[in-house]
Amino acid sequence: MGATPIPNLDVIIIGAGLSGMYQLYRLRELGLRVRVFEAGTDVGGTWYWNRYPGARFDSESYSYGYSFSKELLQEWDWSEHFAGQPETLRYCNYVADKFDLRRDIQFESRVKAAHYEEESRSWTITLEDGSRFNARFLITAIGPLSTPTLPRIEGLGDFKGASFHTARWPKEPVDFTGKRVAVIGTGATGIQTIQTIAKEVGHLTVFQRTANWAAPLHNGKIDAETQKKIKAGYPEIFARCQETFACFVHTPDTRGAFEVSDEEREANYERLYGERGFGIWQGNFKDILIDRKANATISDFVARKIRQRVKNPEVAEKLIPKNHGFGTRRLPLETFYFEVYNQDNVELVDIKETPIERITTKGIKTSAREFEFDIIIYATGFDALTGSFDKIDFRGVNDARLKEKWKHGPQTYLGIMVHEFPNMMMLMGPHTALGNIPRSIEYSVDWVTGLVRFAYDNKLTRLEATTAGVQSWTDHVKALGVGLLSNEIDSWMTGINSNVEGKQTRIIARYSGSAPAYRARCDEVAAKGYDELRLG
Repeated sequence: MGATPIPNLDVIIIGAGLSGMYQLYRLRELGLRVRVFEAGTDVGGTWYWNRYPGARFDSESYSYGYSFSKELLQEWDWSEHFAGQPETLRYCNYVADKFDLRRDIQFESRVKAAHYEEESRSWTITLEDGSRFNARFLITAIGPLSTPTLPRIEGLGDFKGASFHTARWPKEPVDFTGKRVAVIGTGATGIQTIQTIAKEVGHLTVFQRTANWAAPLHNGKIDAETQKKIKAGYPEIFARCQETFACFVHTPDTRGAFEVSDEEREANYERLYGERGFGIWQGNFKDILIDRKANATISDFVARKIRQRVKNPEVAEKLIPKNHGFGTRRLPLETFYFEVYNQDNVELVDIKETPIERITTKGIKTSAREFEFDIIIYATGFDALTGSFDKIDFRGVNDARLKEKWKHGPQTYLGIMVHEFPNMMMLMGPHTALGNIPRSIEYSVDWVTGLVRFAYDNKLTRLEATTAGVQSWTDHVKALGVGLLSNEIDSWMTGINSNVEGKQTRIIARYSGSAPAYRARCDEVAAKGYDELRLG
């Protein structure tokens, strides 16, 4: 091989979802040469890939969209309090058109490898088709939940009918009329899919791996008067998101669950259960996610609700989680999900009782019986937080491999940089504040943009996290997780994935402090001229 060429781009961005689009917009303002590489055929990221029936976000629409353009905020009308995937994808396309983003995005371009070149202080990326590109800086916008996983079940390729993972849904409509359908998985995507297709199918069999708590979404259309109030109130809405723990519009109660009477506590739960969105999770008593006794009160309340809503007591008990408390996993929001199990054409199979032995040519064989299906849907989730990084051959200084570096859990600086990987910044990677994702995205993008601007203003060509900086931040993230009930639970938030070889050990892969505290720490680093980084 010849000498590495001088970078022909200033920045390469991997991914054209909400993070990648906004990062492109911001870097263009600096006058930089930027190219985005996107595996899909268009923009949208999560909302491009996840086309399954019933897909929608669970943050209020008006708190979810970009806040950076007042003009965009006034032009776009959200039709529902919680928009569905088709509308959100239209929004992404509208943004791409309005700001002419596509001219710097290369679609159908999946990145296979990204290698740091010490001699030129640049990154070379290689696409799956073999083409290579070089840039001073590399920014990953690949998302915390973007690498779908299939269950490790024998015979996955044997089924002769139609089968889909929820995150790789076909663009053409799927006709469920009169069909025998199986859904494996009852997490957030499974719940949304099940409650939607149950109205159309001939017969639906739900294979539940782990029961999940869920609470009503209470979605509704946004009328003209409310639309007007939303547009006039955007400054207050986004200011509120900046103040709250996880950037949602809901503020935690300042009281503990036992600081009120039993009657007051019950009335509070009843009120929250009847309100829209994440209030019952993010706006509840301050101790329900850290105190077992407090958590038991809300778990018992929601369990009673499930028993009221599901007519068959045996089915209801199967739908009530026994291995984790309410809110200790990310809470799915639902619309008449539990009522689905009252339908004569819906059957629940608990695969902890009767495990799936294999997929057959005609359907699914459990330890108890064989089922025949026309369609199998895998709502089996993602290789979260680190999985998307594992799919790309990232190599830093002296050929250091990121997958190897993170094999016992991620080690990052502010969740944005990694030691031995100079000039590489991660958007929404492990150890960053997640919560209401677009709010976190905008902050992370703005911070990274500030760092890139600083580099160009000061003629710096090498930015690297130090060993001490990474150790300090990683230790801080781990310390924040102490005492949280959610970090004692097996879930994607703790790096557990039974579908992925080697991901059965619990780790701290997410930042569990408050978003304001995260921003304050990052702002402090920027204010001090990034002197915690190794600059050159």
